[in-house]
Amino acid sequence: MRSGDAFPSVRTLSRELKINPNTAHKVVTQLISAGLLETRPGIGTVVAALPQSTAAERTELLGTDIEQLVVEARKLGVTVDDIIESISTHWKRLGGDAPERGGRSKR
Repeated sequence: MRSGDAFPSVRTLSRELKINPNTAHKVVTQLISAGLLETRPGIGTVVAALPQSTAAERTELLGTDIEQLVVEARKLGVTVDDIIESISTHWKRLGGDAPERGGRSKR
């Protein structure tokens, strides 16, 4: 779901997930409190826009995966230059521009 998309009603959610309507209501209330959903008068409950994050915050989400990659690469004797080259190759193969140093793609 994307920002602004309608979110199912409590009744629909409870029916489709086969849960008690009170439970569905609690979940929706928590999602609203967390800022993931918002209510709009005359429209209903919609998916909220996610707050902007910094590149460092987004990169931090990959921390564990990057650490595992580094550990495995060191076990295999792979150099950091080889890792960067491999990541660039995979990035390009998957349709991205070649990443520049600092995490920004060329545009």
